[in-house]
Amino acid sequence: MERVQVVVIGAGIAGLNAARLLAGQQYSVRVLEARERVGGRLLNHQFGNGDTVDIGGQWVGPGQDRMYRLIDSLHAQTWPLYDHGDNQLQLNGKLRRYRGTIPKINPIALADLGLAMARFESMAKQLDPSAPWQHRKAGLWDAMTLDSWLQKNCRTRLARQLFAIGIGAVFAAEPAEISLLHALFYARSGNSLETLLAVTGGAQQDRVHGGTAGLCDAMAAQLGARVQLGAPVASVEQLPDGRMQVRHALGSIQCDRVIMAVPPNQALRIDFAPALPAWRDKLLQRMPAGSCIKCIARYDKPFWRESGLSGQVASPAGPVRVTFDNSESGKSSGLLMGFLEGDVARHYSNVSADERRNAVLDCFARYFGEAARHPLEYVDKDWSSEPWTRGCYAGLMAPGTWTGGGERLREANDRIHWAGTEFAVEWFGYMEGALESAERAVAEVTRALEPEKPSFAEAGEAPRV
Repeated sequence: MERVQVVVIGAGIAGLNAARLLAGQQYSVRVLEARERVGGRLLNHQFGNGDTVDIGGQWVGPGQDRMYRLIDSLHAQTWPLYDHGDNQLQLNGKLRRYRGTIPKINPIALADLGLAMARFESMAKQLDPSAPWQHRKAGLWDAMTLDSWLQKNCRTRLARQLFAIGIGAVFAAEPAEISLLHALFYARSGNSLETLLAVTGGAQQDRVHGGTAGLCDAMAAQLGARVQLGAPVASVEQLPDGRMQVRHALGSIQCDRVIMAVPPNQALRIDFAPALPAWRDKLLQRMPAGSCIKCIARYDKPFWRESGLSGQVASPAGPVRVTFDNSESGKSSGLLMGFLEGDVARHYSNVSADERRNAVLDCFARYFGEAARHPLEYVDKDWSSEPWTRGCYAGLMAPGTWTGGGERLREANDRIHWAGTEFAVEWFGYMEGALESAERAVAEVTRALEPEKPSFAEAGEAPRV
Protein backbone atom coordinates (compact mmCIF):
# COMPACT_ATOMS: atom_id res chain seq x y z
CA MET A 1 0.00 0.00 0.00
CA GLU A 2 1.48 3.33 -1.10
CA ARG A 3 1.43 6.07 1.51
CA VAL A 4 2.04 9.79 1.16
CA GLN A 5 1.08 12.79 3.22
CA VAL A 6 -1.13 14.47 0.60
CA VAL A 7 -3.05 13.22 -2.40
CA VAL A 8 -4.04 15.86 -4.93
CA ILE A 9 -6.92 14.83 -7.18
CA GLY A 10 -6.67 16.58 -10.54
CA ALA A 11 -3.63 17.66 -12.55
CA GLY A 12 -4.94 20.95 -13.87
CA ILE A 13 -3.07 24.13 -13.09
CA ALA A 14 -4.52 24.28 -9.56
CA GLY A 15 -3.65 20.70 -8.66
CA LEU A 16 -0.16 20.92 -10.11
CA ASN A 17 0.51 24.19 -8.34
CA ALA A 18 -0.67 22.71 -5.04
CA ALA A 19 1.59 19.67 -5.48
CA ARG A 20 4.51 21.87 -6.49
CA LEU A 21 4.13 24.02 -3.38
CA LEU A 22 3.86 20.97 -1.11
CA ALA A 23 6.83 19.19 -2.66
CA GLY A 24 8.86 22.37 -2.37
CA GLN A 25 8.26 22.23 1.40
CA GLN A 26 9.37 18.56 1.50
CA TYR A 27 5.91 17.09 1.96
CA SER A 28 5.29 13.81 0.20
CA VAL A 29 2.56 14.16 -2.40
CA ARG A 30 0.90 12.20 -5.19
CA VAL A 31 -1.19 13.77 -7.97
CA LEU A 32 -3.90 11.56 -9.50
CA GLU A 33 -5.22 12.54 -12.92
CA ALA A 34 -8.02 10.79 -14.81
CA ARG A 35 -6.78 11.83 -18.24
CA GLU A 36 -3.66 10.65 -20.02
CA ARG A 37 -2.39 14.22 -19.93
CA VAL A 38 -2.00 17.08 -17.48
CA GLY A 39 -3.56 20.52 -17.87
CA GLY A 40 -7.27 19.99 -17.21
CA ARG A 41 -9.08 22.86 -18.91
CA LEU A 42 -5.81 23.95 -20.55
CA LEU A 43 -4.99 22.17 -23.80
CA ASN A 44 -2.72 22.81 -26.78
CA HIS A 45 -3.33 21.91 -30.40
CA GLN A 46 -0.55 21.73 -32.97
CA PHE A 47 -1.41 22.46 -36.57
CA GLY A 48 0.24 20.63 -39.43
CA ASN A 49 2.82 23.39 -39.92
CA GLY A 50 3.92 23.22 -36.28
CA ASP A 51 2.02 26.29 -35.01
CA THR A 52 0.76 25.79 -31.46
CA VAL A 53 -2.55 27.20 -30.30
CA ASP A 54 -4.51 26.98 -27.05
CA ILE A 55 -7.90 25.33 -27.45
CA GLY A 56 -8.55 25.76 -23.75
CA GLY A 57 -7.79 28.66 -21.40
CA GLN A 58 -5.14 30.94 -22.83
CA TRP A 59 -5.05 34.56 -21.65
CA VAL A 60 -3.26 36.40 -18.87
CA GLY A 61 -3.48 40.10 -18.09
CA PRO A 62 -2.58 42.87 -15.65
CA GLY A 63 -3.34 42.06 -12.04
CA GLN A 64 -2.73 38.34 -12.52
CA ASP A 65 0.56 38.47 -10.67
CA ARG A 66 0.69 34.79 -9.72
CA MET A 67 0.41 33.77 -13.36
CA TYR A 68 3.18 36.09 -14.46
CA ARG A 69 5.42 34.83 -11.63
CA LEU A 70 4.71 31.25 -12.65
CA ILE A 71 5.47 32.02 -16.29
CA ASP A 72 8.78 33.62 -15.29
CA SER A 73 9.72 30.77 -12.94
CA LEU A 74 9.17 28.24 -15.74
CA HIS A 75 11.21 30.35 -18.18
CA ALA A 76 8.26 30.85 -20.50
CA GLN A 77 7.47 34.08 -22.34
CA THR A 78 4.34 36.04 -23.20
CA TRP A 79 3.33 38.24 -26.10
CA PRO A 80 0.35 40.58 -26.49
CA LEU A 81 -2.74 39.50 -28.37
CA TYR A 82 -3.04 41.43 -31.64
CA ASP A 83 -5.06 44.55 -30.80
CA HIS A 84 -4.43 47.00 -33.65
CA GLY A 85 -6.78 48.39 -36.24
CA ASP A 86 -10.56 48.48 -36.27
CA ASN A 87 -12.90 46.16 -34.43
CA GLN A 88 -16.20 45.29 -36.09
CA LEU A 89 -19.81 45.07 -34.98
CA GLN A 90 -22.30 43.21 -37.15
CA LEU A 91 -25.86 44.51 -36.87
CA ASN A 92 -28.73 43.62 -39.19
CA GLY A 93 -26.30 42.07 -41.64
CA LYS A 94 -24.10 45.18 -41.84
CA LEU A 95 -20.57 45.56 -40.48
CA ARG A 96 -19.55 48.69 -38.61
CA ARG A 97 -15.99 49.53 -37.65
CA TYR A 98 -15.07 50.96 -34.24
CA ARG A 99 -12.20 51.31 -31.77
CA GLY A 100 -12.16 50.45 -28.09
CA THR A 101 -14.41 48.20 -26.01
CA ILE A 102 -17.80 49.82 -26.73
CA PRO A 103 -18.95 49.87 -30.39
CA LYS A 104 -20.45 52.91 -32.09
CA ILE A 105 -24.21 52.47 -32.23
CA ASN A 106 -27.15 54.84 -32.30
CA PRO A 107 -26.85 57.46 -29.51
CA ILE A 108 -29.90 56.32 -27.56
CA ALA A 109 -28.76 52.68 -27.38
CA LEU A 110 -25.19 53.77 -26.69
CA ALA A 111 -26.28 55.93 -23.76
CA ASP A 112 -28.51 53.11 -22.52
CA LEU A 113 -25.64 50.62 -22.65
CA GLY A 114 -23.25 53.07 -20.98
CA LEU A 115 -25.64 53.73 -18.10
CA ALA A 116 -26.27 50.00 -17.56
CA MET A 117 -22.53 49.27 -17.55
CA ALA A 118 -21.93 52.11 -15.08
CA ARG A 119 -24.66 50.83 -12.74
CA PHE A 120 -23.32 47.29 -12.93
CA GLU A 121 -19.73 48.40 -12.22
CA SER A 122 -20.87 50.57 -9.31
CA MET A 123 -22.74 47.66 -7.74
CA ALA A 124 -19.82 45.27 -8.25
CA LYS A 125 -17.38 47.65 -6.56
CA GLN A 126 -19.49 47.49 -3.40
CA LEU A 127 -18.85 43.76 -2.93
CA ASP A 128 -16.16 42.14 -0.84
CA PRO A 129 -15.13 39.27 -3.16
CA SER A 130 -14.14 37.15 -0.16
CA ALA A 131 -17.70 37.39 1.20
CA PRO A 132 -20.22 38.58 -1.41
CA TRP A 133 -23.08 37.17 0.68
CA GLN A 134 -22.44 39.81 3.37
CA HIS A 135 -23.55 42.77 1.26
CA ARG A 136 -26.75 44.31 2.58
CA LYS A 137 -28.46 43.67 -0.77
CA ALA A 138 -26.99 40.21 -1.32
CA GLY A 139 -30.33 38.50 -0.79
CA LEU A 140 -32.08 40.77 -3.28
CA TRP A 141 -29.33 40.49 -5.90
CA ASP A 142 -29.03 36.73 -5.48
CA ALA A 143 -32.77 36.24 -5.87
CA MET A 144 -32.77 37.54 -9.46
CA THR A 145 -31.02 36.48 -12.63
CA LEU A 146 -28.70 38.78 -14.51
CA ASP A 147 -31.25 38.69 -17.34
CA SER A 148 -34.04 40.05 -15.14
CA TRP A 149 -31.74 42.90 -14.07
CA LEU A 150 -30.88 43.65 -17.72
CA GLN A 151 -34.57 43.79 -18.62
CA LYS A 152 -35.06 46.51 -16.01
CA ASN A 153 -31.85 48.44 -16.62
CA CYS A 154 -31.45 48.30 -20.41
CA ARG A 155 -34.42 49.98 -22.04
CA THR A 156 -33.33 49.31 -25.61
CA ARG A 157 -33.16 45.89 -27.20
CA LEU A 158 -29.79 46.66 -28.79
CA ALA A 159 -28.20 47.57 -25.46
CA ARG A 160 -29.45 44.30 -23.95
CA GLN A 161 -28.08 42.36 -26.93
CA LEU A 162 -24.64 43.92 -26.67
CA PHE A 163 -24.51 43.46 -22.90
CA ALA A 164 -25.44 39.80 -23.44
CA ILE A 165 -22.56 39.36 -25.91
CA GLY A 166 -20.16 40.47 -23.18
CA ILE A 167 -21.79 38.15 -20.66
CA GLY A 168 -21.45 35.21 -23.04
CA ALA A 169 -17.79 36.03 -23.63
CA VAL A 170 -17.06 36.18 -19.89
CA PHE A 171 -19.27 33.39 -18.54
CA ALA A 172 -19.94 31.08 -21.53
CA ALA A 173 -23.55 31.28 -20.41
CA GLU A 174 -26.79 33.13 -20.97
CA PRO A 175 -27.76 36.00 -18.63
CA ALA A 176 -30.78 33.95 -17.47
CA GLU A 177 -28.51 31.18 -16.16
CA ILE A 178 -26.66 33.14 -13.48
CA SER A 179 -27.66 35.20 -10.50
CA LEU A 180 -27.02 38.93 -10.52
CA LEU A 181 -24.96 38.53 -7.34
CA HIS A 182 -22.71 35.97 -9.00
CA ALA A 183 -22.20 38.20 -12.03
CA LEU A 184 -21.29 41.12 -9.78
CA PHE A 185 -18.94 38.97 -7.68
CA TYR A 186 -17.28 37.53 -10.79
CA ALA A 187 -16.61 41.00 -12.18
CA ARG A 188 -15.36 42.26 -8.80
CA SER A 189 -13.03 39.29 -8.38
CA GLY A 190 -11.34 40.28 -11.66
CA ASN A 191 -11.31 44.00 -10.85
CA SER A 192 -14.25 45.02 -13.09
CA LEU A 193 -16.41 43.87 -15.98
CA GLU A 194 -14.53 46.30 -18.23
CA THR A 195 -11.26 44.57 -17.26
CA LEU A 196 -12.72 41.18 -18.11
CA LEU A 197 -13.85 42.39 -21.53
CA ALA A 198 -10.75 44.37 -22.51
CA VAL A 199 -7.72 43.22 -24.50
CA THR A 200 -4.89 45.71 -23.95
CA GLY A 201 -4.85 46.44 -20.23
CA GLY A 202 -7.45 43.74 -19.65
CA ALA A 203 -7.91 40.02 -19.11
CA GLN A 204 -7.22 39.18 -22.77
CA GLN A 205 -3.94 41.08 -23.02
CA ASP A 206 -1.25 38.38 -23.23
CA ARG A 207 -0.67 34.86 -24.48
CA VAL A 208 2.03 32.37 -23.56
CA HIS A 209 4.54 30.99 -26.05
CA GLY A 210 4.12 27.23 -26.13
CA GLY A 211 0.56 27.54 -24.84
CA THR A 212 -0.66 27.65 -21.25
CA ALA A 213 -0.84 23.85 -21.25
CA GLY A 214 2.93 23.99 -21.69
CA LEU A 215 3.13 25.52 -18.21
CA CYS A 216 1.36 22.47 -16.83
CA ASP A 217 3.72 20.16 -18.73
CA ALA A 218 6.67 21.99 -17.18
CA MET A 219 5.23 21.72 -13.65
CA ALA A 220 4.49 18.03 -14.17
CA ALA A 221 8.07 17.49 -15.34
CA GLN A 222 9.31 19.06 -12.10
CA LEU A 223 7.07 16.76 -10.09
CA GLY A 224 8.13 13.68 -12.05
CA ALA A 225 6.79 10.37 -10.73
CA ARG A 226 4.61 12.19 -8.23
CA VAL A 227 2.08 12.66 -11.07
CA GLN A 228 0.05 9.58 -12.00
CA LEU A 229 -1.92 9.79 -15.26
CA GLY A 230 -4.80 7.57 -16.35
CA ALA A 231 -5.91 7.23 -12.74
CA PRO A 232 -9.53 8.40 -12.34
CA VAL A 233 -10.47 8.38 -8.67
CA ALA A 234 -13.41 6.20 -7.70
CA SER A 235 -13.61 6.80 -3.95
CA VAL A 236 -12.19 8.71 -1.02
CA GLU A 237 -12.64 6.97 2.32
CA GLN A 238 -11.67 7.99 5.83
CA LEU A 239 -10.28 4.96 7.70
CA PRO A 240 -10.89 4.22 11.39
CA ASP A 241 -7.44 5.54 12.32
CA GLY A 242 -8.22 8.88 10.66
CA ARG A 243 -6.10 8.36 7.56
CA MET A 244 -7.61 8.74 4.11
CA GLN A 245 -7.69 6.01 1.48
CA VAL A 246 -8.05 7.04 -2.15
CA ARG A 247 -8.99 4.32 -4.63
CA HIS A 248 -8.30 4.93 -8.30
CA ALA A 249 -8.21 2.96 -11.54
CA LEU A 250 -4.63 1.79 -10.96
CA GLY A 251 -4.78 0.95 -7.27
CA SER A 252 -5.15 2.74 -3.97
CA ILE A 253 -3.12 5.06 -1.80
CA GLN A 254 -3.29 6.19 1.81
CA CYS A 255 -2.64 9.75 2.95
CA ASP A 256 -3.21 12.26 5.71
CA ARG A 257 -4.95 14.91 3.62
CA VAL A 258 -6.71 15.17 0.25
CA ILE A 259 -6.87 18.24 -1.99
CA MET A 260 -9.74 18.14 -4.45
CA ALA A 261 -8.59 20.09 -7.51
CA VAL A 262 -11.27 19.15 -10.05
CA PRO A 263 -14.29 21.11 -11.33
CA PRO A 264 -17.31 20.94 -9.00
CA ASN A 265 -19.28 18.75 -11.41
CA GLN A 266 -16.43 16.21 -11.48
CA ALA A 267 -16.19 15.99 -7.69
CA LEU A 268 -19.75 14.67 -7.77
CA ARG A 269 -18.51 11.59 -9.68
CA ILE A 270 -16.45 10.41 -6.69
CA ASP A 271 -17.83 8.32 -3.82
CA PHE A 272 -16.98 9.67 -0.39
CA ALA A 273 -17.12 7.64 2.81
CA PRO A 274 -18.42 9.05 4.99
CA ALA A 275 -20.52 11.01 2.53
CA LEU A 276 -19.80 14.68 2.09
CA PRO A 277 -22.02 16.88 4.24
CA ALA A 278 -25.38 17.52 2.64
CA TRP A 279 -24.63 21.23 2.29
CA ARG A 280 -21.43 20.50 0.33
CA ASP A 281 -23.13 18.04 -1.98
CA LYS A 282 -25.97 20.50 -2.62
CA LEU A 283 -23.51 23.32 -3.30
CA LEU A 284 -21.56 21.26 -5.84
CA GLN A 285 -24.80 20.31 -7.58
CA ARG A 286 -25.70 23.98 -7.91
CA MET A 287 -22.45 24.90 -9.69
CA PRO A 288 -22.87 23.61 -13.27
CA ALA A 289 -20.21 24.57 -15.79
CA GLY A 290 -20.73 27.02 -18.63
CA SER A 291 -21.06 25.82 -22.22
CA CYS A 292 -18.33 26.68 -24.70
CA ILE A 293 -16.92 25.48 -28.02
CA LYS A 294 -13.66 27.17 -29.00
CA CYS A 295 -13.03 27.33 -32.76
CA ILE A 296 -9.81 28.23 -34.60
CA ALA A 297 -9.10 28.46 -38.33
CA ARG A 298 -5.58 28.69 -39.78
CA TYR A 299 -4.81 30.70 -42.93
CA ASP A 300 -1.53 31.28 -44.75
CA LYS A 301 -1.43 34.81 -43.30
CA PRO A 302 -3.59 37.17 -41.20
CA PHE A 303 -5.12 38.72 -44.31
CA TRP A 304 -7.66 40.81 -42.38
CA ARG A 305 -4.84 43.01 -41.10
CA GLU A 306 -4.25 44.24 -44.64
CA SER A 307 -7.69 45.88 -44.45
CA GLY A 308 -6.88 47.54 -41.15
CA LEU A 309 -8.92 45.08 -39.08
CA SER A 310 -8.01 43.83 -35.62
CA GLY A 311 -9.76 40.48 -36.06
CA GLN A 312 -12.15 41.33 -33.21
CA VAL A 313 -15.86 41.08 -34.01
CA ALA A 314 -19.02 41.26 -31.94
CA SER A 315 -22.30 40.04 -33.42
CA PRO A 316 -25.68 39.49 -31.75
CA ALA A 317 -26.67 37.25 -34.68
CA GLY A 318 -23.81 34.77 -34.42
CA PRO A 319 -23.68 31.87 -34.03
CA VAL A 320 -20.07 33.00 -33.47
CA ARG A 321 -20.68 36.15 -31.47
CA VAL A 322 -17.07 37.03 -30.60
CA THR A 323 -13.83 36.60 -32.57
CA PHE A 324 -10.14 37.43 -32.07
CA ASP A 325 -6.93 37.41 -34.08
CA ASN A 326 -5.17 34.53 -32.35
CA SER A 327 -2.07 34.43 -34.58
CA GLU A 328 1.09 33.32 -32.84
CA SER A 329 3.86 35.87 -32.53
CA GLY A 330 6.81 35.11 -34.78
CA LYS A 331 4.78 32.85 -37.08
CA SER A 332 3.48 33.69 -40.55
CA SER A 333 0.12 31.95 -40.32
CA GLY A 334 -3.04 33.85 -39.50
CA LEU A 335 -5.31 32.32 -36.85
CA LEU A 336 -8.90 33.41 -36.38
CA MET A 337 -10.59 32.32 -33.18
CA GLY A 338 -14.27 32.34 -32.37
CA PHE A 339 -16.48 31.10 -29.54
CA LEU A 340 -19.82 29.31 -29.49
CA GLU A 341 -21.27 29.92 -26.04
CA GLY A 342 -24.32 29.27 -23.91
CA ASP A 343 -27.42 28.14 -25.82
CA VAL A 344 -25.53 28.29 -29.13
CA ALA A 345 -22.83 25.97 -27.80
CA ARG A 346 -25.43 23.52 -26.56
CA HIS A 347 -27.05 23.47 -30.00
CA TYR A 348 -23.81 22.97 -31.93
CA SER A 349 -22.65 20.33 -29.48
CA ASN A 350 -25.39 18.11 -30.93
CA VAL A 351 -24.67 18.50 -34.65
CA SER A 352 -22.06 16.86 -36.86
CA ALA A 353 -18.50 18.16 -36.90
CA ASP A 354 -18.95 19.23 -40.54
CA GLU A 355 -22.14 21.17 -39.82
CA ARG A 356 -20.49 22.97 -36.92
CA ARG A 357 -17.38 23.76 -38.98
CA ASN A 358 -19.48 25.13 -41.83
CA ALA A 359 -21.52 27.33 -39.48
CA VAL A 360 -18.35 28.78 -37.94
CA LEU A 361 -16.68 29.42 -41.29
CA ASP A 362 -19.88 31.01 -42.61
CA CYS A 363 -19.61 33.50 -39.76
CA PHE A 364 -15.93 34.14 -40.41
CA ALA A 365 -16.75 34.78 -44.09
CA ARG A 366 -19.49 37.27 -43.17
CA TYR A 367 -17.06 39.12 -40.93
CA PHE A 368 -13.85 38.98 -42.98
CA GLY A 369 -14.80 38.09 -46.56
CA GLU A 370 -14.90 34.96 -48.67
CA ALA A 371 -11.23 34.14 -48.02
CA ALA A 372 -12.15 33.29 -44.43
CA ARG A 373 -14.34 30.44 -45.65
CA HIS A 374 -11.33 28.47 -46.89
CA PRO A 375 -8.76 27.93 -44.11
CA LEU A 376 -5.79 25.65 -44.48
CA GLU A 377 -6.79 23.91 -41.25
CA TYR A 378 -9.59 24.12 -38.72
CA VAL A 379 -10.00 22.83 -35.17
CA ASP A 380 -12.62 23.22 -32.48
CA LYS A 381 -13.01 21.91 -28.95
CA ASP A 382 -16.39 21.22 -27.39
CA TRP A 383 -15.61 21.40 -23.68
CA SER A 384 -19.08 20.25 -22.66
CA SER A 385 -18.33 16.91 -24.33
CA GLU A 386 -14.90 16.55 -22.70
CA PRO A 387 -15.38 13.49 -20.42
CA TRP A 388 -13.47 14.81 -17.39
CA THR A 389 -14.58 18.45 -17.69
CA ARG A 390 -18.12 18.68 -19.05
CA GLY A 391 -18.08 22.43 -19.56
CA CYS A 392 -16.13 25.67 -19.43
CA TYR A 393 -15.01 28.18 -18.45
CA ALA A 394 -16.02 27.68 -14.82
CA GLY A 395 -18.85 26.66 -12.53
CA LEU A 396 -21.81 29.05 -12.50
CA MET A 397 -23.94 30.21 -9.58
CA ALA A 398 -27.67 30.26 -10.24
CA PRO A 399 -30.00 32.42 -8.09
CA GLY A 400 -29.91 31.51 -4.41
CA THR A 401 -26.57 29.69 -4.51
CA TRP A 402 -24.28 32.30 -2.95
CA THR A 403 -26.74 33.18 -0.20
CA GLY A 404 -27.88 29.58 0.23
CA GLY A 405 -24.50 28.14 1.17
CA GLY A 406 -21.79 30.01 -0.71
CA GLU A 407 -20.25 31.24 2.54
CA ARG A 408 -18.95 27.68 3.08
CA LEU A 409 -17.66 27.21 -0.47
CA ARG A 410 -13.96 27.30 0.46
CA GLU A 411 -14.34 25.50 3.78
CA ALA A 412 -12.47 22.21 4.25
CA ASN A 413 -14.50 19.08 4.94
CA ASP A 414 -12.50 17.47 7.73
CA ARG A 415 -9.37 16.22 5.90
CA ILE A 416 -10.61 17.14 2.43
CA HIS A 417 -9.57 20.54 1.06
CA TRP A 418 -10.81 22.31 -2.05
CA ALA A 419 -8.87 24.00 -4.85
CA GLY A 420 -9.65 25.10 -8.39
CA THR A 421 -10.69 28.36 -9.95
CA GLU A 422 -14.25 27.97 -8.60
CA PHE A 423 -12.86 28.22 -5.07
CA ALA A 424 -10.92 31.45 -5.63
CA VAL A 425 -11.53 34.88 -4.15
CA GLU A 426 -9.52 36.74 -6.79
CA TRP A 427 -9.96 36.06 -10.51
CA PHE A 428 -12.67 33.43 -10.09
CA GLY A 429 -12.92 31.53 -13.39
CA TYR A 430 -9.35 32.32 -14.49
CA MET A 431 -5.99 30.56 -14.22
CA GLU A 432 -4.94 33.21 -11.71
CA GLY A 433 -7.83 32.15 -9.50
CA ALA A 434 -6.77 28.52 -9.78
CA LEU A 435 -3.29 29.40 -8.50
CA GLU A 436 -4.72 31.45 -5.64
CA SER A 437 -7.02 28.62 -4.58
CA ALA A 438 -4.09 26.19 -4.56
CA GLU A 439 -2.12 28.48 -2.25
CA ARG A 440 -5.03 28.61 0.19
CA ALA A 441 -5.56 24.84 0.15
CA VAL A 442 -1.83 24.22 0.69
CA ALA A 443 -1.79 26.67 3.58
CA GLU A 444 -4.65 24.75 5.22
CA VAL A 445 -2.88 21.43 4.71
CA THR A 446 0.49 22.59 5.96
CA ARG A 447 -1.03 24.08 9.11
CA ALA A 448 -2.67 20.72 9.79
CA LEU A 449 0.40 18.62 8.96
CA GLU A 450 3.18 20.72 10.45
CA PRO A 451 3.54 18.54 13.59
CA GLU A 452 3.59 15.43 11.36
CA LYS A 453 5.93 16.68 8.65
CA PRO A 454 8.36 13.70 8.77
CA SER A 455 5.61 11.08 8.29
CA PHE A 456 5.13 9.09 5.08
CA ALA A 457 8.46 10.30 3.67
CA GLU A 458 8.69 9.88 -0.09
CA ALA A 459 11.97 9.15 -1.83
CA GLY A 460 13.26 11.64 -4.36
CA GLU A 461 14.18 15.30 -4.40
CA ALA A 462 11.38 17.84 -4.24
CA PRO A 463 11.14 20.14 -7.25
CA ARG A 464 12.97 23.41 -6.95
CA VAL A 465 10.46 26.26 -6.98
